[in-house]
Amino acid sequence: MTEGDKGTAAGPYTDAARARLVAAYEACELAELARAAVPIGEHELHPDGTVRSPGSVLADAARVLRAAQRFFEAAAVFERVGGADWERVGDVLGVPAHSARARFTTAEDRFRRGPLSPAEATGPTGPAGSPGELSWWRAYMAREPLEAALDLDDWVLRHQDGDSGLGSAPVSGGLARKR
Repeated sequence: MTEGDKGTAAGPYTDAARARLVAAYEACELAELARAAVPIGEHELHPDGTVRSPGSVLADAARVLRAAQRFFEAAAVFERVGGADWERVGDVLGVPAHSARARFTTAEDRFRRGPLSPAEATGPTGPAGSPGELSWWRAYMAREPLEAALDLDDWVLRHQDGDSGLGSAPVSGGLARKR
């Protein structure tokens, strides 16, 4: 792959492709967090059935919920960037257009301002999972969107669990480039 093939934070992908990549990442993170909450650790319960570490499963569920909220927000931003009006977003969610707009305008504005620079994306963060949380992966996605998409391709292929027809590039293959 040449340097010109990699693209920059703003391109060569369309805004809708970048928004979909963000949603894909959030879905991946959600899946990983949910998967990690399934096993019951050998030492999680006392022999009498009481919890050894009170609050730990609830803390895991709270992380999953925050990840689901980030995925929900990213999906709404993707739909808006892809051309859906507030009426359509509201219809899908079963709420009035003005409610959908109030819920997602900030996220859409943040996306439309453009990707963060690597310095901004690795700056101070809030508590894990907070709406303002930024991670090294988000910085990486802003800096190297194709490489991030290729990493998600690998993740999908490792977890395909009987899915067929995904091809070898289930994430990167669907990203539209700017013309």
